[in-house]
Amino acid sequence: MARERTWTLIGRDGKPYPSPVPGSLGGHRAGRLYGRLDCRAALQAIARGGYVKHRVFFRDEATAIVAGYRPCAVCMPAEYARWKSSR
Repeated sequence: MARERTWTLIGRDGKPYPSPVPGSLGGHRAGRLYGRLDCRAALQAIARGGYVKHRVFFRDEATAIVAGYRPCAVCMPAEYARWKSSR
C-alpha cells in the first residue's frame, strides 16, 4: 500500500496544516518573514546551522501576508519595498 506524501504548511490563520501540495514560499516563524525557496539569505542561514527549526512554508504569497508575514528584502525586493512603503 503506497503512502501519500504530505507537507506541513502554514494557513491563513497562522496555524500548521497537512497539505498534499508542497509550499511555494518559505518563511521564518520568529522573524515573521517569507520569501522564495531559493533565497540566498535563507540558504546561507540554513548552511550555518540556523533557521531550520523556525522554518515554515506557505502555499502562496496571499496566505503568507494574511498570516502576518512580510516579504524578504533579499529575494523579493520589489514586494518588500511595497510592504515597507505601506507602513
